[in-house]
Amino acid sequence: MVMPVRFGTDGIRGRAYDEITVDLAYRLGRAVATVFSVPVFVGYDTRESSPPLAAAVLAGLADGGAQATNLGYFTTPGVAVIAQQRGGVGVVVSASHNPYYDNGLKVLGLGGTKLDHNTETAVALALNAAAPAPHDSFEGPSIDQSAEHDYAAHLRSLVPSDLSSLHIVIDCANGAASHVAYELFATTGARLTVLHNSPDGRNINERCGSTHPEDLARHVLELGADLGVAFDGDADRLISVDASGTVRDGDDLMTLFALDFASRGELGGGLVVTSMSNLGLHRALAKSGVAIVETDVGDRNVLIALEERSWHFGGEQSGHLIFRDLAPTGDGLLTALLLGDLVVRRGPLAQQADAAWRRVPQALVNIARDSYDERVANEIFEELRARHEVDNADVRLLIRPSGTEPVVRIMIEALDAAFVDEFVARLRPFSVH
Repeated sequence: MVMPVRFGTDGIRGRAYDEITVDLAYRLGRAVATVFSVPVFVGYDTRESSPPLAAAVLAGLADGGAQATNLGYFTTPGVAVIAQQRGGVGVVVSASHNPYYDNGLKVLGLGGTKLDHNTETAVALALNAAAPAPHDSFEGPSIDQSAEHDYAAHLRSLVPSDLSSLHIVIDCANGAASHVAYELFATTGARLTVLHNSPDGRNINERCGSTHPEDLARHVLELGADLGVAFDGDADRLISVDASGTVRDGDDLMTLFALDFASRGELGGGLVVTSMSNLGLHRALAKSGVAIVETDVGDRNVLIALEERSWHFGGEQSGHLIFRDLAPTGDGLLTALLLGDLVVRRGPLAQQADAAWRRVPQALVNIARDSYDERVANEIFEELRARHEVDNADVRLLIRPSGTEPVVRIMIEALDAAFVDEFVARLRPFSVH
């Protein structure tokens, strides 16, 4: 008996060929063809399972009567842009920042936007009702070679800045950005050093990219570069490194962008963040009079909050930033261009960040979901809070199941670094990676 498929926080994700199978990919294609009556654009990342799975999606679309276009290796936000430009919807085969042996299927709605809950439910129902794949493998149609150039040209039209004064080190995570990042940034005039842009199917996100920026930081320091930028596997996130080699995450970037937009009267209301954003961000922006709305974790939640308020900007600590007036979804390449522009206009990243805010000590611990007992973290937290006599306003514990991995994420934050260190040490025996 086939278990019904449910969409998680970022589509369907799991072990390639085990949970994310050719049959599932084919049936998703049939489902999208059933729910939508517009052209469908399919892109995929560089893991070895992605081309076969994308070929199955494309076969399902064709068998369902859809007009489908194979974009080849393509970033998730790039698929969104092409869908927006050409009046269609998108399907992305990617597991984003996960290891190569995972994969995922994501559907983007009309205009490249995130699916609303009703449409997502309709796709899930159609998928579960779809006929099984007639073959174990499929041959994908020819790739639209024009789309990648169109995407890069679109981003440059949004941020036409001259970055020739900068030396930028780019970490492509051996992912989808490997096929477009150099073409895009070469047009800015910046001096470029490109790392991890030789995907082999298995090295995506492996000790590189936004989840492992250590090599990027080393190169920025060794080369005396002005800025480092790291994408994840499907390039919807950006983590940066300043000239001193310090890693700057989404909280750093949101603080700086929000303050810059506010100073120019372009913030459009306020900033939307998730519950993972650092307390220091809240304090710094409140001091500057910037309104903040906090949502649950997930870029969809950020986007919903932006749309409800007609605000322009929000994001996540992980580096998934949404410039709603510029793009239908978070785009790491767009963020990198805007960051380069910000550095050219307002000075070195380290100088800006150090002047703008102070990060409150914070740590994230991952616990295997199948062995997790919520009482453990809560009991340790309450014991430490009582012993250290910490005020509730000065400490925060957040526990949430990951929507993309089989772990429970536990975030601890406190003004006292010793509190954070002791909490993490007590949880270490239960933690994974």
